[in-house]
Amino acid sequence: MSLNVALQMDPVETIDINGDSTFAMGLEAQKRGHKLFHYLVEDMSYLNDKVKAHVKPLEFKREQGNHYKLGDKVHMDLGDEIDVILMRQDPPFHMGYITATHILEHIHPKTLVVNDPSSVRNAPEKIFLTRFPELMPPTLITTNEVDVRAFRKEYRDIIVKPLYGNGGAGVFRIREDDQNLSSLIEMFQQFYPEPFIVQKYLSDVRKGDKRIILVDGKAAGAINRVPEEGEVRSNMHVGGEARRTELTAREHEICDAIGPILKEQGQIFVGIDVIGDYLTEINVTSPTGIQEIQRFDGTDIAALIWDAIESKI
Repeated sequence: MSLNVALQMDPVETIDINGDSTFAMGLEAQKRGHKLFHYLVEDMSYLNDKVKAHVKPLEFKREQGNHYKLGDKVHMDLGDEIDVILMRQDPPFHMGYITATHILEHIHPKTLVVNDPSSVRNAPEKIFLTRFPELMPPTLITTNEVDVRAFRKEYRDIIVKPLYGNGGAGVFRIREDDQNLSSLIEMFQQFYPEPFIVQKYLSDVRKGDKRIILVDGKAAGAINRVPEEGEVRSNMHVGGEARRTELTAREHEICDAIGPILKEQGQIFVGIDVIGDYLTEINVTSPTGIQEIQRFDGTDIAALIWDAIESKI
């Protein structure tokens, strides 16, 4: 079958062709004979129960500096003329993102939105995690300084980070003798309208922060992301080194525990983060890592994702 596939994402000019998961998914779609279209979230509108967007036909090719070709903009009915929408714009998870999920609900699942927009809205990365308290490290979500100080007193070494951030931005490690805690809390209170998240620092992060990809609820592959010396964050955006890895028995246990719920919610493409024995994030908005996994062990996760998508059309 040939499908019309719309990529709701950031500008294609910014794509890193050697790391971007959407790029790999787009190449696989083209390989299967599907037609690609691109639009920014601000190009989409709702009018009288119709969802339309100003889209451009798109062609990807793995050629550095010449990786895309965009056609002339056309106005398309996403509910009648598009078969699949890949909702792949990067977080932050804010009201604009939430509004987009509400709009896309009007056409899903007639037009299959990946991932399910209502489930994405109800599963922001760090809050969805709290559905699995037996799998996560000690965690506090708050804006209250007294509660943060009590948490640090108990666990001594903590991580403070935005609730809706991404890519490792705004992640701080605060030890028990650190005198910057009050200033840090003031900064979070000033710049973020929502609570922030505090977790026990996991020393196993020095061994790596494992990104595991689940496709339609099943573990499909993983990479280990090791932070640079002197850096607490392992995200590849900030210099983390990707290394080949295999899943441990504990990691299989984690995937088996959350996989059926992800599948039930229509979360086809999910990336989870595991440090040591703990699940630390469940990424459903715009997970990455599939190109690195393929380079290390040959697993073509983009193909697995499209197998899952096509089975639901």
